[in-house]
Amino acid sequence: MKIRIQGNSVRLRLSRTEVETLCLEGYIQENTSFGSSIFSYAVKRAPLLNEIEASFNTSQITMFVPETFLKNWAENNIVGLDARMKIEADKELYLLLEKDFKCLDTTEDQSDNYENPNLTC
Repeated sequence: MKIRIQGNSVRLRLSRTEVETLCLEGYIQENTSFGSSIFSYAVKRAPLLNEIEASFNTSQITMFVPETFLKNWAENNIVGLDARMKIEADKELYLLLEKDFKCLDTTEDQSDNYENPNLTC
């Protein structure tokens, strides 16, 4: 799972195996160690939600995804799901969860990523 944060935007990209695990088990998590501290980010199935929401507690970002979206996500062609979560009267947090596609470069292992429909990055 890859995370990209910029301003009030959080984007998570999942490999094929991660999508399958999330759909089947309802939870995935990644950890980054900073020595004595660990930063975590996770995706969790949420049966009662209609759109993505997120929380940040104890050095962990958790993105909650509607159960209805996850039912066939591993098998269908839907790339992802996004939402603008209200965090204050005049502020939003943009959330995006998507399948990770292969790029044409070879800077990292992409063997478990989805085939890129555009064939360019």
